[in-house]
Amino acid sequence: MLSDYRIPAEPYYRPVGDEVALFTAACAARLPMILKGPTGCGKTRFLEHMAWRLGRPLVTVACHEDMGAADLVGRWLLEPAGTVWRDGPLTRAVRHGAICYLDEVVEARQDTLVAIHPLTDSRRMLPLERTGEVVPAHPDFLLVVSYNPGYQALQKDLKESTRQRFGALAFTYPEPSAEAEIVAREAGLDEVMAMRLVRVGTAARALVAEGLAEGASTRMLVHAGRLIAGGVGFAPACALAVTTPLTDDPVLLDALAAAVAAQAA
Repeated sequence: MLSDYRIPAEPYYRPVGDEVALFTAACAARLPMILKGPTGCGKTRFLEHMAWRLGRPLVTVACHEDMGAADLVGRWLLEPAGTVWRDGPLTRAVRHGAICYLDEVVEARQDTLVAIHPLTDSRRMLPLERTGEVVPAHPDFLLVVSYNPGYQALQKDLKESTRQRFGALAFTYPEPSAEAEIVAREAGLDEVMAMRLVRVGTAARALVAEGLAEGASTRMLVHAGRLIAGGVGFAPACALAVTTPLTDDPVLLDALAAAVAAQAA
């Protein structure tokens, strides 16, 4: 039923601590999990790796402000044969034992968060109000949500009544040598060039204290690395994939350009 959601090959992930062992233990205990950390630091890749490692299908839902409970649990649809119920992604995962990943969960409407509460305590069941059915969670079902606390703190956040239902792993950007290894592996670069990109990323993150909304993510550095591996020069690749997307502020752009120039020399 969920064969399309199985990950066929091992996604590359470089552990930076004991997160693999801790997530494995949480999964065995059927503990719903929060993955929190800045944009592009590896949360989704980590979960893809863990789904592959644990042999579980992974159903991913990108949350947004217009998403309500019906988008997760399902709805009645009018089809040629009549009105039929179609399970949503969360219900499919609950029935068949997948990991359901709600990415950037705080972007969803509040009724979405209320709908997941019965799955995050000892009941482990999903009431479908529109059909009257109560779906017990498959033993292999696991609910995982993610968000960026540094960004959402200014806008939205998880309520304490929701947060305390979960275990949590905090992610951040890897230390430079580990990040260079990741960028080299993902972009197809040598580690010397990858370290130059990491230094640009480190300089960008330091500018958060000066007004930059978010620092350069590992994902952005990988994008720049792939451009370089494809023949684009260091400075243009950084401008296209890192500095220009980060801000429109001319003062910050100048500071970012100076960081790139220091590594391009």
